[in-house]
Order: sequence, then C-alpha cells, then structure tokens
Amino acid sequence: MVNREPARSTRPFTFRRSLAGSLVIAAVLVRPPVSFSQQTSSTAPPLTLQSALARALESNPRLLAARLRRSVNVASRDVAAERLNPEFRAEFAKETPKEGYTVAVPWETAGKRGKRIAVSDAAIATGDAEVIQTIAEVQADVRHAFVARFAAESRRTLLEEVQGLAQRARDAAQARFDAGDAPRLEVLQAQLALDDVENQMNAVRGASDAARLTLNALLGFPLDAQTPIEMSLDVGPSLAAGAAIARAQSANTELAVLDRRLAEQRARVTLAHALRQPDVTPEATLTRRAEPEFSTGWRAAVAVSIPILATHAAGVRVEEATLAQLTSERDASASRIAGEVAAATAVADAQRTQYVRYRDEIIPQALEVERMAEDSYRLGQTGIAAYLQALQSTRDVRLRAIESAADLQNALADLERAIGAPVTAVP
Repeated sequence: MVNREPARSTRPFTFRRSLAGSLVIAAVLVRPPVSFSQQTSSTAPPLTLQSALARALESNPRLLAARLRRSVNVASRDVAAERLNPEFRAEFAKETPKEGYTVAVPWETAGKRGKRIAVSDAAIATGDAEVIQTIAEVQADVRHAFVARFAAESRRTLLEEVQGLAQRARDAAQARFDAGDAPRLEVLQAQLALDDVENQMNAVRGASDAARLTLNALLGFPLDAQTPIEMSLDVGPSLAAGAAIARAQSANTELAVLDRRLAEQRARVTLAHALRQPDVTPEATLTRRAEPEFSTGWRAAVAVSIPILATHAAGVRVEEATLAQLTSERDASASRIAGEVAAATAVADAQRTQYVRYRDEIIPQALEVERMAEDSYRLGQTGIAAYLQALQSTRDVRLRAIESAADLQNALADLERAIGAPVTAVP
C-alpha cells in the first residue's frame, strides 16, 4: 500500500526548494514591508511610499511649475497697488496769457485702489489653494504609480517562481520518461507549460519596466534610474462613510479652491460697485505773460466724469452673475464629493475584506494544494496533466491575490483623493 502523505524527512531536496520558492509570494501578501527591484542597488535604500510622496513635493515637474504661479499673482498685486500718474500740460498761445502750465492729479474715489488690492490678495489666496490642490493630485498620481509598480513587480516575482516550478516539472517529466515510467506526452506537456510561462514573463518584464519609468518621471528621477521600492500592505481599520464625508467637507482641496474663488469673486463684485463712482481730477495752472493785466497768475479746476454713457452697471451684473455661478458650482461640487467619498469608502471596505481573505485563507490553501500536487506527481500518484493544472490554478489564485492587494491600495488612494486628506487622519 502506497503512503499518499509521506513524512517530510523523506521528501526530495528539490521539493523543499519548491516550497521555499512558493513562500516568496506568501510573504508578499502576509508580511510587510517587502522590497522589489529589477536591479537592486546595494547603495540605494529602498524607496517607500512615504519617501516617494516626499520626493514628489520637491521634484515633481508639474508641482514645480504650479508653484511658479505665485510669483505671477504677487506681481499682479503690485500692479493693482499702483497709483494713477499725474498729468502735466504746457500751453502756448498768441492771446494772453501766452503761457500756461497745468498739473492734474487724478483721484480715485470710493477706495478703488484698496479694492483692487483686495482682489489681488484674494487671487493670491486662490493660487495658494490651487497649489495645494495640485499637491493632492500629484500625491494621488504618485500613489497610483507606486501601487502599479508594486503590482507589476509582484507579478514578475510570482512568474519567476512559477517559471522555476515549471522548469523542475519539465526536468522531472524528462527523468520519468528516461526511466520508462512516463510517456513522451508528459514531457511535451511540461515543456509547453514552461514555454507558456517564459512567454508571459516577456510581457510582465515590459509592464514592470513601464511602471518603473512612469514612477521615475513623476518623482523627477532619470527615466533609466534603477530605484528599488518597498511597500507596506497594512490594511488599517475600516472607515465610516459619515466620518469620511465630514472630513472631506473640511479638508477637500477642490472645495478649498472654490471657497477661495468665491472670496475673490466677492472682492470683484465690491470693486465693480466702486467703479460706478466717478473719479475726480483736480487741476492747478500757472499762467504767465498776460501783460498789462499781470505777469504771473493762476487758475484751478476740477474735472469729474459724468456717468451718462457708461455707468458700469453691466460690469456689476457680470460679476454678480459670476458669483452666483461659482456658488452653485461649489454646492454641486460638495454634493458630488460627498457621493464620491461614500462610494470610495464602500469600495475600499469591500477591497479590504477581499484582500484579508486572500491573505489569511485562500493563499495558504493554494500553497498547500501546490505542495500536495508536486508530492503526488513525484511519487507517481498523479500524471503531469493534473500537476500542471494544479500549478496553473494556484498561480491564478495568487495573481488574483496580487491584484486584490493592488486594488485595495488604489481604492485607498481614490478615497484619499476624494476626501482631500490621508485616510489615516479619518477618526
């Protein structure tokens, strides 16, 4: 009678190597952190998600360009603070007085200059809020790119392990065929499985390289830089939709930008009302050569524009209509963001449940099935077809587990983007 579950001490050494290789991907899904790199440098420390986000704040090209807009807004404030230039006019006439020298100093009424400065200050605040919004968007892009690279390199690690298993299966089938214990068909089936895995490796290498290039571009690294990464797979506690929505209402960067635009637009409405007030231009004139009446004289005048043809009422209506439109846009955005946060919370909770089950239940079962299938084939209890099918099934399960881990991280990134703040800050 054949013992179908031999003692561990009697297993071939090659199986122990296979089991050790199988535990590599289990470590990916169970114990954080894990480092991945196509070419790991001994001098470069692994790049974590937090260090990647910190580098993006310093080196991301889009963010560097966004920060330059503040200097434009500050210069615009200086323009708004400028005062109107005085006017000088010299008159020469044949009649007396034959010379006149006039100085006119325009005077803006209704505090127009101060209101222009207020508009510029509000524009600076809007620009600062837009930079913060850009930071949030860049951080979300970096997190998505980081997760994409993690998933691609995890798939590559898994397929490299499967490639080793398929190689050993082909060698075992060849040995059994040479000993006359298996038909030639088993060797061909094992070789076909090995060729298929090697073909998939080519595509996975391309995806892994593409993910590395994308992340390097976001972080301002040279595109060909070999940057090892390290990612923790801590899932954290579940998030309550109500708490997430409440935080989004106070921390969402899109709403903050709209609030700043509303404040800027209110300042523009105030300025538009002030522009309806006519300006005053006092004039002082020195006259000369009016003999015999006098040699030097003077006269004074005040010029006031009369708002008959242009009353600036249309400009006030434009600014007030813009304010109403922005208010409506802000309300619509708040409603949309609340829906996005609630949806993202539901997705993140579902992905968390799926990933935890893969990590704690399904992956250990898949590894056990793979171990038993290899034992059975090496002991001659099953054919190569059953072993290859088991290998394919466990590989597919582990690939789905990797996708589940990536989906969870992407769901958390989407939730952070919707909230406008890290999910760890949600109570």
